Amino acid sequence: MSSVHLDLAASLRAVSALAISEHSTDRLLNRALDAFQSVVPYDLAAVMLLEGEELQVRAARGRLDSEAVRHHRLQLSAFPSIREAMRNRRARIYTEHDHAEGDGDPYDGVLDLARGHACMLVPLIAGEVALGVLTFDRTVCQTYPESTVALAQTYGELLASAMRYERQSALLQQLCNQWEEQNRLLTERIGGGSEACVLMEASRSPAMRHAVKLAKSVASTSTTVLITGETGTGKELLAHAIHGWSGRAAASMVCVNCAAMPASLIESELFGHLRGAFSGATRERMGRFQAANGGTLFLDEVAEIPLDLQGKLLRAVQDGTFEPVGSDRTVRVDVRIVAATHVDLRQAVAAGRFREDLFYRLDVFPIEIPPLRARGEDIPRIAADFLAGLARRTGRGPWTLSEATLTALAGRDWPGNVRELVNCLERATILSGSGDLSGIDGGTGTVAVQEEEGFRTLEEVERAYIERVVRATGGKISGPGGAAEFLGLNASTLASRMRKLGLGGAREYR
Repeated sequence: MSSVHLDLAASLRAVSALAISEHSTDRLLNRALDAFQSVVPYDLAAVMLLEGEELQVRAARGRLDSEAVRHHRLQLSAFPSIREAMRNRRARIYTEHDHAEGDGDPYDGVLDLARGHACMLVPLIAGEVALGVLTFDRTVCQTYPESTVALAQTYGELLASAMRYERQSALLQQLCNQWEEQNRLLTERIGGGSEACVLMEASRSPAMRHAVKLAKSVASTSTTVLITGETGTGKELLAHAIHGWSGRAAASMVCVNCAAMPASLIESELFGHLRGAFSGATRERMGRFQAANGGTLFLDEVAEIPLDLQGKLLRAVQDGTFEPVGSDRTVRVDVRIVAATHVDLRQAVAAGRFREDLFYRLDVFPIEIPPLRARGEDIPRIAADFLAGLARRTGRGPWTLSEATLTALAGRDWPGNVRELVNCLERATILSGSGDLSGIDGGTGTVAVQEEEGFRTLEEVERAYIERVVRATGGKISGPGGAAEFLGLNASTLASRMRKLGLGGAREYR
């Protein structure tokens, strides 16, 4: 075998290695250009990537490489020969005639080379996607031989495949990073297993401590738990704590909000389906029971499961077996069930809305979470934890609450329980910006206006108030959490009002 073919084989192996790695684009292209030197002699080799209708140099190698080369760009409209080569997917060499009477050399004005110098261009096409071109230039006045052009053509196809893989890998990594961030935020929002355990054990309320004691007692078993209590009391947080205290803590905890899913989709969500099982089922899908295999399945608002599906759920809870939608194959799973509801299931059974046998299967170990009005001792801790977390997430604050304010908050009924309390606190932080929230009104979540010396015009008061709200929202005008939302105004109306008050309008804010 000739040395040229040996060099080519080594180069192909190098490109193959690049095509199954996860190098950055620049490292990939630079290594590829270095590998080219053994089969395609050059004084300058460059990769120009296509951005719209413009080619831009992304990587360059060789003794003619320079800052001017690396910043070089050209428009495809000015180089019909390059557009034709990309359309035909064929490498082309440039002759003295091309340099003199054609559309010119790609590096005219950048490299000072004789018209007859060796010059070649190789399109980089992956599938149907044009990525750019490879260019090769030598100072010697001769053309590249056809054998070298054929090698460059083959090599360019491999490099294009490697580039496509690298782009897909980069996208996959981006999506993975996004998923990890979303998962982190979700864990922070719902408390996660270990954090939920800490929060539950920190309760000072005798009623809540009793519920926690029951939860810790049952956590080490595989017994089904039914958590009851008013809306907003923290049933999901206790479910996470039970999972965190259990021997299944290292496995997954899968949550299903039965009230949030359309009745027609609950069966598929819980038990999965086969491809073609129903209209729109274009692929096979695993259900939540299978996803939770070996771990814990939390059925929130279990009373909302349709009556005609409760028999299938009963079998899954009782035996750990079921059939996916569209399948006659029985699936067996090992899942610990924790269910929750704010509905009185005994009344639902009496009214015929809930199966009695399913109720008794779920009601093996009931735990009732007391309402917030019955555990006022926990309000200072809940408020402090929420305000600290909000400051951490938003970069605003910090905020404090006086003893008098905490006493006032503890004296309220809070029909919405913890959810209502944190909503009240969040509204107050929007209006106060930072510092003491002593003026908070537990009913409306607003901050009392403090009396000041003298009087100001209505326009001055309005300007100061709008400034305060915009500053508290971090300059955000429109959308969820924006100043317009909290002021009860249309975003364009607020922007117009800000301009009239000399605040610059929304264009200076997000």
